Amino acid sequence: MAKVDLDLIKQLRERTAAGFSDCKKALEEAEGDIERAIDILRKKGLAIATKRAGKEAKEGIVEAYIHANKKIGVLVEINCETDFVARTPEFQDFAHNVAMQIAATNPLCVSREDMPQEILEREKKLYEEQLREQGKPENVIPKILEGKLEKFYKETVLLEQPYIKNPEITIQDLLNELIAKTGEKIVIKRFARFQIGE
Repeated sequence: MAKVDLDLIKQLRERTAAGFSDCKKALEEAEGDIERAIDILRKKGLAIATKRAGKEAKEGIVEAYIHANKKIGVLVEINCETDFVARTPEFQDFAHNVAMQIAATNPLCVSREDMPQEILEREKKLYEEQLREQGKPENVIPKILEGKLEKFYKETVLLEQPYIKNPEITIQDLLNELIAKTGEKIVIKRFARFQIGE
């Protein structure tokens, strides 16, 4: 395993918010390649998230965020397994950042599974009509439609949106990092966004 210098560890910590020893291990495994180290940390977060999936997340907090102009407000409920984790600065920070994300990007739902069927059907219909008007051949429409729906999910599903503070990662990646750090199941349960004039 390659010996890793402190500067690299510092850079990786800034980019991923992972702990010192996790960053050091990931960089050693990636032989000093920071991009590979980021992938290693993400996979680790995903592995822990998968392992914790069956656990109960009944503790947590409701975070409120009011935008500076007082015209947009967000309430978001985020659950975890213990009150201890709910009170940590990392958890509270995550909740605050998620609330800011919702204020900025106005998602429709937390996950794909929560997407109202009627909205999805309306989007599909709209895209199909557009593609037919553009004269696209029938046999390629389903493939193009799939791509358009993926883009729609990235824009409207909170977990799939690029994180506003670091568009290199999604909110799901951010969540997985927190799960890896706390070792608990964490769930963004629900949110409400209020905007003056809507």
